[in-house]
Amino acid sequence: MPQDDLTQAHSAPDASAPYYVPGGDEIPLFMAAWHSRLPVMLTGPTGCGKTRFVSHMAHRLGRPLITVACHEDLFASDLIGRYLLKGDETIWTDGPLTQAVRSGAICYLDEIVEARKDTTVVIHPLSDDRRRMTLDKKGEALNAHPDFMLVISYNPGYQSILKDLKPSTRQRFVTIAFDYPEAEKEAQIVAGEGAIDMEAARRLVRLAHRIRNIREHGLAEGAGTRLLIHAARLMKNGIPAQRACEAAVCMPLTDDERLLRTLFELIGDIF
Repeated sequence: MPQDDLTQAHSAPDASAPYYVPGGDEIPLFMAAWHSRLPVMLTGPTGCGKTRFVSHMAHRLGRPLITVACHEDLFASDLIGRYLLKGDETIWTDGPLTQAVRSGAICYLDEIVEARKDTTVVIHPLSDDRRRMTLDKKGEALNAHPDFMLVISYNPGYQSILKDLKPSTRQRFVTIAFDYPEAEKEAQIVAGEGAIDMEAARRLVRLAHRIRNIREHGLAEGAGTRLLIHAARLMKNGIPAQRACEAAVCMPLTDDERLLRTLFELIGDIF
């Protein structure tokens, strides 16, 4: 796609697309990757907007989106498909990845490292120049639809060394790194998504920044933008700010009573 077209696509967002506030050049970069038929890897902390970004981009590109939440019991066959008994017949049923390959959808494998290792055997030939998938049980080889795109995500800061992507997998993907938005932009997102005023949104963002700064004291994760939006929506529906923050921001982060006391004190300082 010509660069002028990429710039135009970036500067003229569809008002009906899922709400998303860009943090940098991720939109034109994703656009360029899609038009170049390159797979994309999104990295960043939980709740920073990776999944919303993929939904936004699928809408912009006019492509269906198939999302798979990866977990330790996810086998390659769950992605590819399997034969199932229906009545007296054995019928092949495509898995979500195969559906995307056939139809030209964007397939988003969220938290890919949580899946079993045999899934990489499936995605490798789809994430290089072959763009090909083999259905061994059917004896069928599929060339990916021209509009097919593979997108994966993971949180490098959260994963242990036992759950990481091999270099041979990482190097197949264009990587877009995400982080929490800068403060004013994050407040804009929270106000827009949570339907609250900007001053309240700024206070929620200040709370999140304070929490993110104490991660080294035992929190596995910082307070993501998603949690702030949850608190904002509770506030919009009549829950007092402190209680909304306790329920939607602090308690999802930890069960440790000492840490919770510290977090509740932060809420009291800000609200």
